[in-house]
Amino acid sequence: MKAVLRGFGRLVAAVLIVSGMSLAGGAVSVATSSVAMAQSMPPITVRGNTRIEADTIRAYFKPAPGEHFGPAKIDDAIKNLYATGMFSDVKVSRAGGGYVVTVSENQVINQVSFEGNSKIKDKVLETEVQSKSRGPFNKETVQGDVRRILELYRRTGRYDATVEPQIISRPNGRVDLIFNIHENESTKVSEIRFEGNKAFSDGRLRDEMTTTESNFLSFIKTSDIYDPDRINADLELVRKFYLSRGYADFRVVSTDAKLDESSHSFIITVTVEEGEKYRFGNIDVESSVPDVDAASLKSVVTTSQGETYNATAVEKSVEAMSVELAKRGYAFAQVRPRGSRDYAAHTIGVTYSVEEGSRVYIERINIRGNTRTRDYVIRREFDVAEGDAYNQALIDRAERRLNNLGFFKSVRITSEPGSAPDRVIVNVDVMDQPTGEFSVAGGYSTQDGLIAQVSVAEKNFLGRGQYIRLSTSLGQRTRGVEFNFTEPYFLGRRISAGFDAYAKKQDETNYSSYKVETEGGAIRFGFPITEEFTIGTNYTLYNRKIEIPSDEEDDASVALKQAEGNNLVSQAGYSLVWNTLDNTINPHDGWRAEFRQDFAGLGGDSKFLRTTADVRYYHELPADMVGLLRAQGGYTWGYDGDLRILDQFFMGPDLVRGFAPSGIGPRDANSDDDDPLGGTTYFGGTAEVQFPLWGIPREFGLKGAVFADAGTVFGYDACKHCDEGDVDVVANNKKIRSSVGASLLWNSPLGPLRFDYAYVLSSDKHDDEQAFRFSGGARF
Repeated sequence: MKAVLRGFGRLVAAVLIVSGMSLAGGAVSVATSSVAMAQSMPPITVRGNTRIEADTIRAYFKPAPGEHFGPAKIDDAIKNLYATGMFSDVKVSRAGGGYVVTVSENQVINQVSFEGNSKIKDKVLETEVQSKSRGPFNKETVQGDVRRILELYRRTGRYDATVEPQIISRPNGRVDLIFNIHENESTKVSEIRFEGNKAFSDGRLRDEMTTTESNFLSFIKTSDIYDPDRINADLELVRKFYLSRGYADFRVVSTDAKLDESSHSFIITVTVEEGEKYRFGNIDVESSVPDVDAASLKSVVTTSQGETYNATAVEKSVEAMSVELAKRGYAFAQVRPRGSRDYAAHTIGVTYSVEEGSRVYIERINIRGNTRTRDYVIRREFDVAEGDAYNQALIDRAERRLNNLGFFKSVRITSEPGSAPDRVIVNVDVMDQPTGEFSVAGGYSTQDGLIAQVSVAEKNFLGRGQYIRLSTSLGQRTRGVEFNFTEPYFLGRRISAGFDAYAKKQDETNYSSYKVETEGGAIRFGFPITEEFTIGTNYTLYNRKIEIPSDEEDDASVALKQAEGNNLVSQAGYSLVWNTLDNTINPHDGWRAEFRQDFAGLGGDSKFLRTTADVRYYHELPADMVGLLRAQGGYTWGYDGDLRILDQFFMGPDLVRGFAPSGIGPRDANSDDDDPLGGTTYFGGTAEVQFPLWGIPREFGLKGAVFADAGTVFGYDACKHCDEGDVDVVANNKKIRSSVGASLLWNSPLGPLRFDYAYVLSSDKHDDEQAFRFSGGARF
């Protein structure tokens, strides 16, 4: 038996030796046999290499375990050697019982440089090209780099840019690669045309686009540079514009961009199909989710029967209902709007259907592309987080919020399957854009004279989403400095918090015979209740110093003399703001209403309760006109003593145009200049129609307006302790002042300018009139 076992052991040992394995000390070890390798791969001789080791090249021909050396392996090796980019030529030939591999090595790049570029910096170009210093030189790669650089310049509108690669030979197989760039002028957009549009003019549709036509202001703007991506984004804005105004069948048929060789600029022609205008038909809510009462959700629906169809309002209703369902504990409930067209009546009935959605959770939210803005600034715009139920309506809301921040050039949110069927991954792709601003402003007003202002602002400070601004102003009659800071997400919640600090000095003017120095600051908080309604709170502390010049001392009002000196005001207040404007800068439709109260008396010298309200309504009229109705009013109640003269309302052209600053209301007839005394109450109204100036290109930013104003200020209540006869109060009545007039508005890149000319219809004989008023600023 022992002899049999010994014989079996010798047989096993022989087999292991043949296969490259050996037995030592009872343990099995695996070794590579050079004899076996020689049998699997014939001898290979490498020629032509100078920098790359022969063994490195041979390694590409070595068969993998279980693979045989043959023609297929040789072909794969040749392809892989080419793929390294280190060789310009690889040839394999038979020689006796082996093979000869003849290679031609590519040159090595010593350095990569760029010449002639000023609009795009070297660092940006370096990240774009694939040819790198100390890397292999490859002509195909260089040509690809040329194409990538040209594409980068095309994105900035420079379609005439040229790139010529230059190769300079160096010793030891090295070369210097130089990209000679001729940037040339950027290619502008000379004209944007629309075809097929009947409801809205070309100019009105161009107002919705960020791309503008070139004009004499092109040297200070970049919005007229041709960018295909921006054009596509603009057409989406035009589509949303139509869908929000009842044109549910609107579509862009085609877009044609032609290069005009004579002007070397693009002419954009957009063909659209508007379709019919619809109104909302029957609005209903239905639910297939147990315990969800459909009727209880109707209160959050913002669409109403009979109103003009508005796709944005439908979207907001879906969001509001989704949030309400989530609050009630139905995280997976989905709201799907279902429309039913009545082509004859031109109505669209909308049924909001609440369904039990699939139980899908957010596995991960990936933030990509942000090079400056911090991840948490982006994540906080989401009402959902990892682990929450996936809700498309809330994802859409987050995308809209991110776009509205103004931090990004583009925002795109997509989703992909997660690690399990009930998991989804949300990808947020953004592209940061500059958010800082340095401006030098200049202007003129009839009250302050010539004014100059320098300001530095950043609305995404250090990528944290914070707003910071420092400005200083200097003028003929006014000068000052101001600092503002706002944190939009205080303590990680959707609460804005900020503070202001300022110092301002105003000399005597044609409308006031005293100087005022004001120094102070404020702390403020904002609480957004809904997307449209916000509650604000604030605390303000400031000191005012009134100084009457010596040459005015004898002529000034006794009430003004009594108020001379320092006056510390400590006040707290709140505001209620409701804003549905379609555009806060250039509104065409919507409401903005503000109610505000300030209580002074938390220390300090002044004690009053001030209440003000301001309501504005904009409505789009035919022929690209916009109507504005405005009502405003205020009341100040002084308690525990007199109201100080500057605690009251001084009204003028801000209430009724055609009157000078502080030109309306109670005055002191005993002073030589009939010093204004202010009033405790004011109210007024405005009706205005704004319209484009026909024959003037829309891109000039010029508009005209006609207006009618009416209002009054009265109720002087100060200087109760003055001796009888010291103050002769006149014009302290409720008489309505009114005026009509015309305006020229210029919303130019240099800043908003406004020229008003008013004709007074009714006034008090003591009022101070001023027919012409010019105000505005410049930025350059």
